[in-house]
Formats: sequence, structure tokens, C-alpha cells
Amino acid sequence: MIVCRTPTRISFFGGGTDYPVWYRQHGGMVLSTSINKYSYITLRYLPKIFDYNFRIRYFESEQTQTLDEIKHPSVRECARALGIERGFEIIHHADLPAGTGLGSSSTFTVGMLHSLYTLKNYMPTKRELALKALDVEQRVIGESVGSQDQVTSAFGGFNRIKFGGASEFEVDSIILEKERLQELQDKLLLCFTGFSRSASEIARHQIKETPARIVELNAIAELTIEAISLLVNASASLDEFGKLLNEQWRIKRSLTSHVTTAEVDSIYEIAKKNGVIGGKLLGAGGGGFMLFYADPELHETIKNSLPGKIFVPFRFEDTGSKIVYYSHE
Repeated sequence: MIVCRTPTRISFFGGGTDYPVWYRQHGGMVLSTSINKYSYITLRYLPKIFDYNFRIRYFESEQTQTLDEIKHPSVRECARALGIERGFEIIHHADLPAGTGLGSSSTFTVGMLHSLYTLKNYMPTKRELALKALDVEQRVIGESVGSQDQVTSAFGGFNRIKFGGASEFEVDSIILEKERLQELQDKLLLCFTGFSRSASEIARHQIKETPARIVELNAIAELTIEAISLLVNASASLDEFGKLLNEQWRIKRSLTSHVTTAEVDSIYEIAKKNGVIGGKLLGAGGGGFMLFYADPELHETIKNSLPGKIFVPFRFEDTGSKIVYYSHE
């Protein structure tokens, strides 16, 4: 029996530059962190007494004789990629719902691969895990997804991730004084807009528009560099970080008409009128969670200005995907 815990993520800056269609020509960079909202996968070989070989439980339930019959693409292709032939059972639980901008689908793939590797008595490096997840999602399944979610879920931590070149990506931890990191966390709010969306569908539109958005994506890349420089400069006010988030959101919402909606814009404007300095919609856009930056003393005012919206408390985490339980049969 194996239990794997894999974190979701918050992306602060650089979203859009992590698509292969962009970074393989221009290079890319994101600033992101994993958070303590997890995907849990329980996996074991299925005893042969059952009259099926594979049992998969997520928001649906599947019982099949062969891998080919499994509907869940990530389960099917991860198992196929690692050459799993013996029947297994997987149960998936998550702290937050899918389609909300926190990279949950890639988190699932990373956790699925980590669990299957362990089932084969092999412990992959974080790099191996991220690269295999990228291959399964982008090449095998053909999902329209970027590359930051898989890397952040595998590695964990508060990082600058550079994309491009022979190594595909490089991960550098952002080192901050404990007090400064705490101040940043304390000023962040995670607000659920109330509706989810298909990230892959929205990303497909953005990828299509990428060749015509060189100016905008270069501007996003420059903001990422500026934000990192600001963070590591202990004398700089963190409120400038919030202002940069606001500027990035202004640019991001111009990438395609699918990034935002009238309701999302309304939520953001109300929040700004009540103390938010800056923020952004997380993930590809269209719905899900919004990240706000504001003085902690104004957090209750901001929450009260958006009645009915759910604010989810969270903290940064630095473990990445982790096997939290392992027992031989």
C-alpha cells in the first residue's frame, strides 16, 4: 500500500512563458510556490480474487479488465509509460476541486507517477518525476498545458523556474529571511470566484495566440525578473510586489478574450476598492481562484465586500511530492 501526497501551486509571475511553444524559442521564467493544499493518491496492487484487474476511484469510479479500457487519461498513460502490467487499485482525494487554477491536473499526474514508480520499488529524483509528467501530459496525452505546474508539484518550495535549453528547466529556490517570507504570506488572500473552467481549453486559445503576443509575453518576463529582484532586496517594500501583480494581471487579461470574464473583472474591482493592492486570476484564466495582495488589517473588509465568496486559508510548503506511507504487501 502506498499513499502519495502532492502539493498544488500558486503562480505569481511568468505564466504564459512556460508554454513550450514560447520558451523553446524565447526562454521562459516563472515565480511560483507550492502550497499546503494537496492531492492524495492511495495505490496498491489489486488482489487477484476480484473479477476485474483495475479499479480507479476519483470523482468517477472505473472497474476494467485492461489498461486500454481506463477512461482517465493520466491513470492510463502513466501506467503504460512505466510498464505496469499487474492490476492495481487507485483512490484519489484532494483538498480542493479541479479546474480552479492551482494546477490540480498536473498535480495528479505527478502524484500518479510517483506512486507507480514506488510500486515498482524505484524512487525517482524530483527532476525525473517532473520530466516524466511533462512527457505524459504534453506529448502522450496531448494536453494544452504549460510546464510550471508539473515542476512545482514535483519539487515543492518557493522557486524561480527557468524554461528552455538542453535541460528543459532549471529550479532555483528563492531565499528570503523568515520574517520577510512570513510577511508575504500574511498579505495574501486566496478567493474562489465560485466557478471552475477547463484550463486546457483556455490554454489552447492562448497557445494559438502566442506568436502574436511577443510584446505582452516579453513584458510579463520582465515583470518576473523585477518581482524576484524586489523580493530578495530586504529594504524594498513588499507592497511594490502587489503593484507588480496588478500590472501583470492587466497584461495577462489582454492575451486572449478567454482569460477573464465580466464576473471576474467585477470581483477584482470590488476587491481593489476595498484595499487590495494587486492580484491575479490563477491558472489559465476564465474562473477558479483569485490571488489578492493586501494589508492584513484590511482582509476582513475585503472578505465582507465579496459576500458568498469562499476564502481559503493556505501556507507555503516546501516538500513537493512525497510518499507519506509505504508498506509491502
